Amino acid sequence: MSSANASLLEVKDLEVQFSTDEGVVHAVDGVTFSVAPGETLAVVGESGSGKSVTALSIMGLLDGRTTRVAGDVRFDSRSLLDASEKDLAALRGRDIAMVFQDPMMSLNPVMRVGEQIAEAVRVHDRAVRRTEAWRRAVEMLDEVGVADAAGRARDFPHQLSGGMRQRVMIAMALVNRPRLLLADEPTTALDVTTQAQVLELLAGAQRSMGLALLLITHDLGVVAGVADRIVVMYAGRIVEEGPVEDVFRRAGHPYTVGLLASVPRPTGARRRLDAIAGTPPNPLRIPHGCAFQPRCPMAGTPCSFQLPPLREVGPEHRSACFYAEDVVVPLQWP
Repeated sequence: MSSANASLLEVKDLEVQFSTDEGVVHAVDGVTFSVAPGETLAVVGESGSGKSVTALSIMGLLDGRTTRVAGDVRFDSRSLLDASEKDLAALRGRDIAMVFQDPMMSLNPVMRVGEQIAEAVRVHDRAVRRTEAWRRAVEMLDEVGVADAAGRARDFPHQLSGGMRQRVMIAMALVNRPRLLLADEPTTALDVTTQAQVLELLAGAQRSMGLALLLITHDLGVVAGVADRIVVMYAGRIVEEGPVEDVFRRAGHPYTVGLLASVPRPTGARRRLDAIAGTPPNPLRIPHGCAFQPRCPMAGTPCSFQLPPLREVGPEHRSACFYAEDVVVPLQWP
């Protein structure tokens, strides 16, 4: 983990609880991580593991009427959980930006895409004239690889393909040159070719702007060549974290191994993809001890009664498994 002094984003002991008619959902439970300037951190896990909720809590976009958020979230040493809505609004889209997983639901269907990007410019600088904001919008569309940017800027979202809409969302997020970008499942529902293009676009923006990138995904294969570090979440908790190469080659948690084994490999002998047995737990009824133990092939007696601590298993590599040293990665990643 990056040192506190070098961190742009620091999340400590984050807890998010939702009040429902059936009880309290512990969506995020004691999550701690940091992201340094220029670093790419991937947060991975199955649906319902708490990835998106973590990002939304950082942005201050959760409904306070039904949600309890606790812990400490700091951006450039400034507390975000204690910030006023006015201060958060000033940060969003300027210093911290987010790319959502469904651009069709995130874009305004009755506004031209160029107008939406230009609006993001003028919200944070009213001195910018509309013509200048439009020029910046077109330039940003061109920068993210949209052909005929000036013409496409006049299109409505429904006139664009899924990949093109995602590029518009990325352009909107980057137009004010933020310092931190949160990308929540940015390649969901895209074909493989477009998925690779979007990931390369994000990586290119990270390199050219020097921004910190928090990439949320359920697919370890997606981040193999993009991220510097990985945080693996399960049932609202971090079960493993560390440098990408170390986690991929020497995973210290059976859940991480299960995710790795489920990723298709382009090389090597033909094999059937492995699946993780069972299903994620009901967030209203998280098992005692290790939440993964009902699905774990290595579960032992302590797993049912004790919550395994997140402990060091290598340099900057931590795992929340009593048997981390015995975990075997069946496949070697290049």
